[in-house]
Amino acid sequence: MKEQQVKASVILPVYNAEKYLELAIESILAQSFYDFELLILNDGSKDGSDAIIDGFVKKDRRCKKLSWPNRGLIPTLNAGLEEAKGEIIFRMDADDICRPDRFAKQFNYLQENSKCVAVGSKVLLIDTDGLPIREFSGIEEHEKIDMENLKGLGSAITHPTVAMRKSSVVSIGGYHDKYIHAEDLDLFLRLAEIGKIANLPEILLEYRQHALSIGYAKRAEQLASAQLAVFDAKQRRGTVSSDLLLSNNVIKTPKLSQIYTKWSWWALSDGNLRTARKYAIKTVLSSPFRWQSWKLVACCIRGY
Repeated sequence: MKEQQVKASVILPVYNAEKYLELAIESILAQSFYDFELLILNDGSKDGSDAIIDGFVKKDRRCKKLSWPNRGLIPTLNAGLEEAKGEIIFRMDADDICRPDRFAKQFNYLQENSKCVAVGSKVLLIDTDGLPIREFSGIEEHEKIDMENLKGLGSAITHPTVAMRKSSVVSIGGYHDKYIHAEDLDLFLRLAEIGKIANLPEILLEYRQHALSIGYAKRAEQLASAQLAVFDAKQRRGTVSSDLLLSNNVIKTPKLSQIYTKWSWWALSDGNLRTARKYAIKTVLSSPFRWQSWKLVACCIRGY
């Protein structure tokens, strides 16, 4: 495979990701679609990530390592975009797992739908041990995805599932550092202004959940950035109203017991009893005096 002929580029940012990195890279290299380069962007990791990356670079010529002192996710993503040789960009995180046909299905969709600039997919949420929590994200159509994004509560396309046209992303200026922790929502709002966005109805990614992830630990900052991204999008589109003001509501970081409770109910609703019971026990251990904790345990014991 000659570098100039590569059809796609995978952008994989890495920061202290040694625990799951091998699984993530192996799932990329095992894709049924073969013609891509894997740009592994080591953003100043201080653990064993660098050695893991070097091992894959030696093993598979599609792997390319780029390293620098830590500078954060948004500059790292933009550096990957600049380096990418392929017209199709696949995003991936260092703790997630691609299903084998993910790249093929998304690449073919973009080939068949010339007006589409970005396509994600349905995901399976998994926990830190790889246990299934629930399926997530079923919105497929452009208009519904964009309307959901304009609510500012989260992106209707899961960022590490996305395949995008590089030319489209570059034309709108890549990722903007104005929207820290919500750079994906801003990107999808801007992409929706120049083309169609979509989700495939199949699970193509296993999306790992962590209680200390950005979505939980930095929820207040994330929602503030998301609100700003929506405000700016409405200004660009000429739909901002005089009563649309940025909220100063205080967002509290959820407690572990609240996260465990949510995961347990989610898993129970999807029939993943082992996961549901695991987090019901964690809920009781962290909040033993809440009657809701014991109600959850009872529901998990009976299986509904």
